[in-house]
Amino acid sequence: MKIEQLTWTEPTQWQMLSGSDTVFHPQLVLFFCASRINGLDERYAELRSRYANAEIIGCTTAGEISAEEVLDNSVVATAIEFDDASIHVEYTDVQAMAESYQAGEKLGSALDKTGLRLAMLISDGHIVNGTELVRGIASVLGTNIPITGGLAGDAAHFEKTAVSVNSPLVPGRVAVIGFYGEDLRIGHGSVGGWNAFGQDRRITKSEANVLYEIDGIPALQLYKTLLGDKAKDLPGASLLFPLSIRPEDGSREAITRTVLSINEDDNSMVFAGNMPVGYACRLMIANFDQLVGGASKAANEALNLSELHQHNQRSLGVLVSCVGRKLVLGRRTADEVRAVRDILGTNAALTGFYSYGEICPHGELLNCELHNQTMTVTTITEER
Repeated sequence: MKIEQLTWTEPTQWQMLSGSDTVFHPQLVLFFCASRINGLDERYAELRSRYANAEIIGCTTAGEISAEEVLDNSVVATAIEFDDASIHVEYTDVQAMAESYQAGEKLGSALDKTGLRLAMLISDGHIVNGTELVRGIASVLGTNIPITGGLAGDAAHFEKTAVSVNSPLVPGRVAVIGFYGEDLRIGHGSVGGWNAFGQDRRITKSEANVLYEIDGIPALQLYKTLLGDKAKDLPGASLLFPLSIRPEDGSREAITRTVLSINEDDNSMVFAGNMPVGYACRLMIANFDQLVGGASKAANEALNLSELHQHNQRSLGVLVSCVGRKLVLGRRTADEVRAVRDILGTNAALTGFYSYGEICPHGELLNCELHNQTMTVTTITEER
């Protein structure tokens, strides 16, 4: 397995990262790019010219991860050449959130499950309901195949996102990459690091990912009350105060949900994933050290699950972290990427992006979920 990595910025143009291997026939190129820079079609064309026979998959972001750096206004690209493993790519286009479950079903049905070791989703993050997308693909693939990935970002604008599948970037697109090979070792981990505060409340009215009432009170009205002076900064302030939700019977672990938009007309809030009626919910707040510690835990989970016999082999680490974490960490954002590096080691080539939602199973359980406000790590190693 060989991995070549490039970065592009306006001042430097394309530059190869130190430590890159030389690839000759890469099967896959992943690229992640800022949503608001000019010339993205040209950047895709340059990648296509360089990697003529590879599957090229990418998306817009809220920040790009390259090695140990977190960049803005850049393009990061990673070309992977497997020795024996293979990939299969499928995509579909979504026009509205109501189509998300069917999109997942379609993508899952398009993958041959024989020998499938990992399904990685790269999805539009603006008009796709991540919960329903994951439910749809999991309904086909079951719980024996890990599903990881993330939802594209648009910095903190929440206006438009796009995905590329062997083409310039397209809004509403959802891609899945199937990884096949007996020698592939897959790891995954997803950890938050946020603290819940205040009392438990209950979701009393919602439709899919639209939250209308908490404890019988209009959701936005209550949220503004809880945020106090920070309510004037909504919806951006909601990234700093996500909601933790869980079934009241404790049948599933708590997960975190981030607000995508608010509706002043009916006091509703649109989240990146479903907000089921009857779930308990609590506000959450960040702790710098716990966020970085969460990234370390996610990397440890991935490393432990990969079942590698030797830990010094070349590997790929795909990191998907939440835009909310980036806003909280600020200048310390790269600390969580370095924390992953410290766990995975120098033979791991790291790439990834800051997202509007992270996709990963819960620990050793392969019940895949859409997460928000987590660092999610997927490791891919071709053991020799």
